[in-house]
Amino acid sequence: MGKVTATAERMIDAPVERVRELVADYVETRPKLLTEHYRDYEVTEGGVGAGTKAGWKLQATSKRVRDVAATVTEPKPGTLVETDANSSMVTTWTVAEAGAGSLVRIETSWDGASGVGGFFEKTFAPGGLKRIYDGVLGKLAEIV
Repeated sequence: MGKVTATAERMIDAPVERVRELVADYVETRPKLLTEHYRDYEVTEGGVGAGTKAGWKLQATSKRVRDVAATVTEPKPGTLVETDANSSMVTTWTVAEAGAGSLVRIETSWDGASGVGGFFEKTFAPGGLKRIYDGVLGKLAEIV
């Protein structure tokens, strides 16, 4: 079993503070960012940044659905970490200043399966999740 990581990033033409504010808003903004791969999204505690707890189902493929129960921490300004209580999955959102705009990066890692299944997971899952995140980041760019 090895670590599997998927990453996507996008330049957003908006000031870093505005983008950080939107990314940290799990109540109003986050549902607008989610693609058709997400369902049953709900905030169960908090709602803005650290201390937020939220749940959703992530339909990565037609056969693979992950039931996520995320707790959000903010180890430093501009970095939100969503740790899933149901698995080893950790998603980190980073919003950094990039000139007059912002660079938003989403990175998710988890402990992959072993054997042949693990080989296929490590080979194909990062690309599939990157495509999902590209859609999320596209919606963020539209909202800003």
